[in-house]
Amino acid sequence: MYNLKRAIPNAITLTNLFLGCIAIVCAFNGKLAWVPMVVFMAGIADFLDGLAARILNVSSNIGTQLDSLADMVTFGVVPGVAMFQLMALAFDANPDLSNPTPDSAPHIYFLAPAFLITVFSALRLAKFNVDERQTSGFLGLATPASTAFVLGMVAMLYNDNFGRWDEMVLNEYLLYAVTIFISYMLVSEVPMFALKFKGRKWKGNEMRWLIIIIGITLIAIGGLASGTLIISLYMLMSVFDNYYLQPRKARS
Repeated sequence: MYNLKRAIPNAITLTNLFLGCIAIVCAFNGKLAWVPMVVFMAGIADFLDGLAARILNVSSNIGTQLDSLADMVTFGVVPGVAMFQLMALAFDANPDLSNPTPDSAPHIYFLAPAFLITVFSALRLAKFNVDERQTSGFLGLATPASTAFVLGMVAMLYNDNFGRWDEMVLNEYLLYAVTIFISYMLVSEVPMFALKFKGRKWKGNEMRWLIIIIGITLIAIGGLASGTLIISLYMLMSVFDNYYLQPRKARS
């Protein structure tokens, strides 16, 4: 029974990994529109594995390693692949580069920078695993948040509530800028608040409640296409909280 209890959180973590693999297959097989929903389900699994471990009061080094490895695929490889495909669409390249033609082959050099997101996600996860400063908050953008930002752009292309965003989202210069910005934020020292509540009251949790309320509202309106906007607001609110509100509270 004890071994079964230990296996439950790990099984949920492996579900996260499995769904991340499915998302990659979807992205490279003409189902890019499915990727945000598949990763959303993987994100639920990523949340539930830790919850299950706490409820069952079990933890293990294997579980910790599995969680990091699963996150690397779902929140590291997948956003890189998604950005790769967005760039392929932006350059009007052949997305199926597993069998490149003479016309499509040169595009690989223009699309490869998308995987900077994957590279810096790996560095982010490795740093997080050994950084004891990130217990109550984050330094830099967490990989699930960076993934939500990128996949929000993917979802915009297929969401009628956002109108036709093709010209904006599929602008190669914008995609390069987003790639550089996300890569930087993943390993930056910019403080970001975590959704770890200090009790259930409003006071002391203002930013957390605000981002949850705004996030739910935006998702109700625009679905997963709201991910980019929600993470943008989250980053702005984190900067405002850490560089204005917190110093002001400390002085008072």
